[in-house]
Amino acid sequence: MSNPRDKGNIRINEGIRASELRVIGADGENLGVLSCEEALAKARELELDLVEISPNAVPPVAKIIEFGKYLYEQKKKARENKAKSHQTETKSIQIKIGTSDHSMGIKAKQASSWLSEGHRVKFELYLKGRTKYLQEAFLRERMERFLKLLSAEHKIAEPPAKTPKGMSMVLERK
Repeated sequence: MSNPRDKGNIRINEGIRASELRVIGADGENLGVLSCEEALAKARELELDLVEISPNAVPPVAKIIEFGKYLYEQKKKARENKAKSHQTETKSIQIKIGTSDHSMGIKAKQASSWLSEGHRVKFELYLKGRTKYLQEAFLRERMERFLKLLSAEHKIAEPPAKTPKGMSMVLERK
């Protein structure tokens, strides 16, 4: 059993200020509403700590548990939540009119891996000089050739549109 202490905003043992607590036992059973002294006596009897886990509840909820174990479980939950929260980025792929089929295949493979990871892919057809004035149907056909090379399931989030650098579209996973 540890000394009374107040670790940040987690109150344990004598650091708990509430007069009545809803107490959860060491095995997870509900012991009901007890006075703070009774709850501390039960925790000492089991040689464990009384940890306030929900201070804003009425009455506050406390659990009889080893404090180190409680901290470990909290860190583990935080790690799992961080791993589950996946932030999507918009990745960019750029090709030119003269890009070879082999190079387009390599870029399509990279874009497919990004799409399968859940990222959005901004696909740009870079046009320079006179190529900016080519017929739009020809430019769209060139973009379609790239889309056919993608192995990942995708949908068009933003359709092809003219930009100052050429044409672009945004793809995302279905």
